[in-house]
Amino acid sequence: METMEYENITEFILLGLFSNENAKATCSVIFSLCYLAILSGNLAVLLTIKGSHLGEQPMYFFLSYLSFMDVCFTSTVAPKLIIDLLVQWKTISFSGCMSQMFYAHFFGATEIFILVAMAYDRYVAICRPLHYMVIMSRQVCYILVMASVIGAFAHSLMQVLIIIQLPFCGPNQIDHYFCDVFPLLKLACMDTRLLKIIIVTTTGVLSILTFVALVISYIIILFTLRTHSSEGRHKALSTCGSHITVVFMFFLPLIFTYVPMADSVSDDKVFALFYTMIAPLFNPLIYTLRNTDMKNAMRKVWGPKKLFEKN
Repeated sequence: METMEYENITEFILLGLFSNENAKATCSVIFSLCYLAILSGNLAVLLTIKGSHLGEQPMYFFLSYLSFMDVCFTSTVAPKLIIDLLVQWKTISFSGCMSQMFYAHFFGATEIFILVAMAYDRYVAICRPLHYMVIMSRQVCYILVMASVIGAFAHSLMQVLIIIQLPFCGPNQIDHYFCDVFPLLKLACMDTRLLKIIIVTTTGVLSILTFVALVISYIIILFTLRTHSSEGRHKALSTCGSHITVVFMFFLPLIFTYVPMADSVSDDKVFALFYTMIAPLFNPLIYTLRNTDMKNAMRKVWGPKKLFEKN
């Protein structure tokens, strides 16, 4: 009896967000507008911080990197999603698929670690105000950002190494709008149950533990605020409220994606849409509308006098 040899496929077909042909053109326009809003909103925050005195403060230093990560993270997914809504054949090469998965996980994980750094910054500012400038020096801020990048790189590399060694002999249709670990595991020509457990343990449990740690840290911060003055408490609550909102918007869909409660791909796609498109869309609004410092800085940087200044 001859042994059957499997030949790895060289490209995948992305089935997309949904199969309704009539709504694809409209959704392409909507997602294009959302993508432009994400780019303009986050770049406006980034340039405002870089062009004002706010960049000297650790909180805004981290916020500038968070905005940059939002732009990069969405850019790994949104252009392909928008184009695929308009074309009939939605293919992506094997190497392109691995690259997209790596960069999506890299920028997403970096964002998670920066959110942790921002929570630590707020904890030090409110719970240890006398030592704040010493603890959160510019050198420490750079170290935290570098640690975030290195940790995200290690995480992303692990995801790619898990997938790249698997045999893919067909079918090659990914029931998603971008390349991710779980949809690819379903296409592998081998039993992947152990790998799913490993990914849930590493990515899923890590997401839960990080989320719980962030929530506990903000509870401690809110508890400490009781001893502050009314004005200081209001300002701190406004800042922490923005952070908590972003944390919930980003982490809850992420947890539901990587800690699967049921085998539902359609739900995964909806949850993924939250942390790839919706959260980056609202982050600039959340951090500016309730932040007096940001609004004042934006007036100075983008005000009429500044825009038309010749010298």
